Parts: sequence; structure tokens; C-alpha cells
Amino acid sequence: MTEGQVLFPFVRVVGQEEMKRALLLNIVDPNIGGVLIRGEKGTAKSTSVRSLSQVLPPIEAVRGCVFHCDPRYPRRMCASCRERHAAEGGLEAETLPMKVVELPLSATEDRVSGTLDLEHVLKTGEKRFEPGVLAQANGNLLYADEVNLLDDHIVDLLLDAAAMGTNYIEREGVSFSHPSKFILVGTMNPEEGGLRPQLLDRFGLSVDVEGERDVQTRMEVIKRRMRFDVDPEGYIARYQGETDKLRERIIRARGLLHEVTIPDSLMHDIVMVSIHFGMEGHRADITMIRAAKANAALDGRTEATKDDVRQVAALVLSHRLKKRAFEEVVFDPKELDVCLGY
Repeated sequence: MTEGQVLFPFVRVVGQEEMKRALLLNIVDPNIGGVLIRGEKGTAKSTSVRSLSQVLPPIEAVRGCVFHCDPRYPRRMCASCRERHAAEGGLEAETLPMKVVELPLSATEDRVSGTLDLEHVLKTGEKRFEPGVLAQANGNLLYADEVNLLDDHIVDLLLDAAAMGTNYIEREGVSFSHPSKFILVGTMNPEEGGLRPQLLDRFGLSVDVEGERDVQTRMEVIKRRMRFDVDPEGYIARYQGETDKLRERIIRARGLLHEVTIPDSLMHDIVMVSIHFGMEGHRADITMIRAAKANAALDGRTEATKDDVRQVAALVLSHRLKKRAFEEVVFDPKELDVCLGY
């Protein structure tokens, strides 16, 4: 995203409710594991992701740290901040805006992970690290457009860092690590190729988007875009109140999240849903619980319900369904309703 770029307001994106829900759930709880958005071109995928910068909550970071370490968790800090914290007993913090960091499609491994200056290490014995995209992404949202066109080893780097919250670099026996905890959002056009199943499973949520087919809805999309193009700044200002309200809603939800409970009866239902749809392992169950809790928090509630599961189940399960030979596997909401007793 270009610095100073004027972005269409997220709150004015027409339709695509499932995509917007998936994005907001990940902001409320980054531990959900990111979201993969699949769809044809021109369906507001990139527009929606980039415009999230307008509603992202602020973050706390150690002042002056290139990795903007979280001052609340000393064990997760970079080596420099940990040493300073141990010596000084605390570190000065600053509030920063959470950002959307874009990954260039042509990014090399060094550009993504960062580089170690081996010559400097050999001469001085001190490690000199040139930060990469994964350093910029710490505490932020990392956006990989056309993620299916990235080299597999680059996608592996992103998913490993997202899962562990740490970026490890090793060159010629010299190693370095730094915190890299971020929300990973990938977009792709399935017509241009897919992702390996094992990579698909690593995304917490997935949503398929299509162009609007309703005439009135399509007309509204066009009208809003044309009004924005005539006066972008004025259009943004006109809906700033809605944008501010959504940001405050997200901040409240993040604060409420740790209070949201999952009754055993609902956990039982979630497990039964995973079994019914043939989920392997427990990643789907855990993700569904986290997504249901985040959905409840967004609504300002402290207990998740069947309705929360109903709203997030397709996002969790659709990309994890087992493919059958010569068959297209589609998530059936009617089967979900049977599992949940509707």
C-alpha cells in the first residue's frame, strides 16, 4: 500500500458480508490464524483488505524498537529489548497505529525474512540484522495478494512465522530471531492456480467471494465507487463517523474477548460438527471455538451460542473439506443445521 494512498472506506463496501466478517474476527482475535479470500477479480478483495487500515485498533510497542516489541510480554521481545528490560526493569512504551503491510509478489526470501551481515559478524563478533517484511509485520496485518502465485517456500515462511509468532534466520551457522506475530491475510483468484491442501489448512478461515448478481446491489456498488472517485477525501469524511464506530466496536471486542465463555454443551456441538464434516486433527475445532468467541465479543456478549457457531462454521470448514476424485466438495449449511439441532 502506497504511503498517503486514499482508500475506499471499509464501512462502505457493498455486500461481501462473509469476507468482512472473516477479516473482523481475525482483528478481534489474531490467534484465529488469518484468512484466505478466494474469488474472481473485481470482487473488492484487495479494496476491503487495504481499507482495514482505517478501522484497525492502535498497538502498544517498545519505543524505538525496530521490531516494535509488545512491552507487555518480555519473553516475546527481541534479544535487545529483553536485555534492556532485564537491566532497566521496564521499557518505555508508545502507541502506534496498526498497519496493513503488503508483501510484494516478487519478494525474495531475504526480503521476507531479513538478512544477516555475515561479514560484520566475522569481523566484530556482533550480529547485524537487516529487517525484512516479517519484522515490519510484527503486531500488524500482513497482506499477501495473489498468494497462490508466491513460491511455495515463501508461503511456508509466512505460515511458519504466523503460527510460531517468531521469525528465525540462519545463515552459515549464524542464527538470529525476532518476534513476528501478525494477522495473515491472503487473496487469490482460483482461476490462476490453487494452494496445496496442507497450506490451505494452515489458514484459520477461508471465504469464497463472487461478484454481486442482484441488479440493485450491483448498481449500488457502481454508485458508491463513482461518488468516491469524484471526491475521495470528501467521501471518506462523510462516513468517518461510521468508520470510528466500527473501530471502537473492534477495540471493545478485543477487550471483552477474554471474558467470553464456551459452555461444554456448545463445545460438544462444535466437536460433533468437526467429526461430521470429516475434519482431521483438532485445528478446525480450536479455530471454530476461537471464531465463535470473537463473533460473540463483536456483538458485545460474554457467552458464545449456537448462532455464533452457525455464522463462523463455513469460514472454518469450507477449505478443509476432503476432496473426492472427480467431485467438487461444497460445504452444505443444511448439514450444519442438523448437527446443531436447528
